[in-house]
Amino acid sequence: MIISTKDLRFKISAIFKILSKGEKIIITYRGKAKAKLIPIENEKRNREDIAFGMWADKNDDVYKFVRKLRKSRKFD
Repeated sequence: MIISTKDLRFKISAIFKILSKGEKIIITYRGKAKAKLIPIENEKRNREDIAFGMWADKNDDVYKFVRKLRKSRKFD
């Protein structure tokens, strides 16, 4: 569904009903798409997939990598 910023301001309860049905909403500003609202259930699944995909092509252990980043530096 596509809505304008005016609709977002004045019809927020209707927008939440649409989101609860699982539908995505595109928000337009002056006729151009500016943002997308996604129901929270879909967002949780997408986040896990994105985080997993970041390390899919690496053989490094994530925990070792983070520890190395957090390790303090010594200056001479």
